[in-house]
This record gives sequence, structure tokens and C-alpha cells, in this order.
Amino acid sequence: MPLVSSRTQRVLPWIVASSLFMEQLDATIVNTGIPAMAADLGTTPLALKSVSSSYVLALAMSIPASGWLANRFGTRRVFLWAIVVFTLASLACGLAPSVPLLVACRVLQGMSAAMMMPVGRMTLVRSFPKSELLAAMNFMVIPALMGPLLGPTVGGLIVHWGSWREMFFVNVPVGLVALYFGLRHMPDFRASVERPFDLRGMLLFGGGTALLSWLLEVFGAHGLSNQAALGWLLVSLALMAGYAWHSQRHPAPLLNLALLRVRTFRVSVVGGTFTRLGIGGTPLLLPLLYQVGLGMPAWQSGLLMMPAAAAAMVMKALAQRVLARLGYRRVLMVNTWIVAACIAAFSLVGLNTPIPVIVGLGLVMGLANSLQFTSLNTMAFADLGERDTADGSTIASTFQQLSLSFGLASGTLAAGYFLAQAPSGAEGGALPALHKAFLLLAVFTLAASSLFRTLREHDGDNVSRPDRTDAEEASASFRSHT
Repeated sequence: MPLVSSRTQRVLPWIVASSLFMEQLDATIVNTGIPAMAADLGTTPLALKSVSSSYVLALAMSIPASGWLANRFGTRRVFLWAIVVFTLASLACGLAPSVPLLVACRVLQGMSAAMMMPVGRMTLVRSFPKSELLAAMNFMVIPALMGPLLGPTVGGLIVHWGSWREMFFVNVPVGLVALYFGLRHMPDFRASVERPFDLRGMLLFGGGTALLSWLLEVFGAHGLSNQAALGWLLVSLALMAGYAWHSQRHPAPLLNLALLRVRTFRVSVVGGTFTRLGIGGTPLLLPLLYQVGLGMPAWQSGLLMMPAAAAAMVMKALAQRVLARLGYRRVLMVNTWIVAACIAAFSLVGLNTPIPVIVGLGLVMGLANSLQFTSLNTMAFADLGERDTADGSTIASTFQQLSLSFGLASGTLAAGYFLAQAPSGAEGGALPALHKAFLLLAVFTLAASSLFRTLREHDGDNVSRPDRTDAEEASASFRSHT
């Protein structure tokens, strides 16, 4: 593995985390300002749905190409150019005088964001030995948790006290700082052997994932009928099935799906997908619970979202010791139940629930969510070789994006379905409907527990236990492939 300086190892996680924070914050902050955007640009809020969906569409379409680009042009060049384009596109979004220009800038944001997350993660994996990877990747968990939680709150405060354009300007100073340190410390890794670009695979897989992401983003809007939604869903699944067939016959496929035969990688990707189905819906349901169910003002609802983000930062210092002591299998099996229990516990929150109890529940859920994401993100690379990190990072990022979209869609559908049957007018009348939605998300989360049972006792020890010998690591790697 190429060596990097100790200073680079100290700074690199912060660079990747700052870029990921921009991406996660930008993906959630915009929805809050859509009414203000519509009023300023002389259109309707519904017509501005494309401002959000265009970002998601460009992100999903571009992620599959990130691994090939990094291997071809180097991680340093791709990552730094992604930050430059994202920062300039953010500035252009804030200055856009019309809806078409705003949508075009959002597409640029999405395409550049698709390079930042997988390439940044790939660089981290290649810069640290397996025994130090857990501590380094801890920093990636914080933005992933804080973005969806803080985005709506920050967006609401900006729109309330200033202009919607300032939501995009938030990215500019963060991007400039990340670019400055990236120029000084970003390593440059690339493949030793160049491989041709798999254009057909890009069209099949990228088109399928982009269509699915768009469908999840606009489901229930634009007058999309159930028949049309089902038709587009079948087209999306057919495209992705076509890529699975294509990848088995192509000598250098865009994404090497054969990596899913590695047990730790497969469990991380597939188990993480099911886990995020539940967790991904909570950033939507919690504000609904606080504001619609309990009648709280927006500022108080935003403050109640903070404990989970604070707890996630605390878990960063504890995760390695917990995993070293208990192992990935035990942590993921038990912690999945804790996450599900926390989500289900919000179904007991009512008008008479004391605020300290709600805060305590948020703290526990933040700790559990952080530990879950840390475990999943680091176990994915426990048994992948250096030459497979590009494909592994791209596959993990793609499924993560899709699962978060699925999670948000599941939360939206559950809330919409149950709220439609709730009595209106009475104080707290929406609470029973929201309680049912939380219980449904908890069931989605529990679906991952059966997958984590397939792990073996020492899977991932080469990541969580730095004191293991090379012989033990080699033995564990052999077991993971059999």
C-alpha cells in the first residue's frame, strides 16, 4: 500500500469529512427554501421540484463513473476538481436569475458531489493500513448524520432571517477551506493498469439508478399515476438487471459486482441498504412529529434534532473500543435492535411526554446510528484488496445513495398514507398516524438483523483490532472469501 505522511493522515479525514458535509447538507437544505425560491423567481413551489430532483438525478447518474475516473486520472485531480466545481456551482445557484439556470447549476452540483464521496472514501482506504482505517473513517459518519438532521433547521433559519440564495453560499467557505488543505495534503492514487471505459455499463447501470432515484424523488408529485410509476420502476429494474448480465461478460465492467461474493463487503452493502430504509426516513418524520403532532414551533423542532448529532460525535471516540471488544458481528446484531427500538420508541411520544425524555431518546438514537454507520462503512473494506477499493467505494456509495432515497421515500409514503386517515382539527390528531409510521420504519430496520447473523466471529478484526498479527489477518481474509 502506498505510504502517506503522518501529517497527511491527520488532515485527510477532515478534508473528506468537510466535502461530505457540503454534499449532505446541500441535499437536504434546499427543500426548506423552495417556497421562498418560488416567490422570488415568479413560479409555483411545485414547479421547483426539479431543483431538488435534478440534483438527485445527476448524483445517481454520475456515481458509477467515479471509480473509473479516479483510477484513470488520479484521486487527487478528480477530488479537487470535484470540490472546485461543487463550490462554483453552489455560488452560481445562489446567483441564478431563473429556474432553468438554477436547475442547470444543481445538475453540476450533483455531478461533482458524485465524485467527492466515493473518491474521498477510496483515498482514505488507500492511505491507512486496515488497523487504522476505523479511526480515520469515523469522521465520515458525522457529516452523514448531521447533514440530514441540520439541513432543514439551517435552511429554515436562513430563509427566516435572510434570503434563500444564502443557503447555497454556505458551501463556498467550506469548499475553499477543503480546497486549500486538499491542495496541500490530498494523495494521488491511480490504477497501475488503465482499463477502457465501460460505456454500455454506464448507460445501463447509471440510467437505471438515476431513473430509480428520480422516481423516488418525485413519487406522488407532478400528477404521476400509479400505473406510470410502476412502468418507470419496471424500466429501472430492467436496466439494472441488464447491467448485471452485462457485467458478467465484460472483461472490465464499470462496477465489479463480483466483489459482492466477499462476505464482509456483501453484508455491509446489503445490510446497510436495509438499515438505511428505516434510519433514512427519520429526518422527515421527526420534524412532522414535533411540529404537526406536538404543535411545536419550527425553532424548537430544530433544537430537538440537535442531540442526535451531538451524540454521533461522542460515539466517534467510542466506536473503535466497542468494536474491538465485541466484534462486528455482535455489535451489528445487537445495535440493529437498539436502532429499531429507538425508532419505535418515538411512537410513544405524546403531548404529555417531558422534553428531557425526548432529548434522551434522541441522544440514544444518535449514539446507535453513529455506531451502526461506522461499523457498516469500515467493515466494507476489511477484506478488499487495494486494487478493489475503487470499485468497492463506488458500489458502496451507489447503494448508500439509493438506500437513503428509499428511506426518505418510505418515510414520505408511510406518513402520507397514515396521515390521510387521521382525523383533522383535533389537537394531537395526527399523532396516531405518525406513531404508525415510526413503527413501520422500525420494522424496515430490523430486516437487516438476519443478514448480520451471517457474519463470523472474527470478521473485520483486522480493522477493529490493531493488535492482531499478520497471520491472523491473512486467516480472517481467507475465511471471508469462503
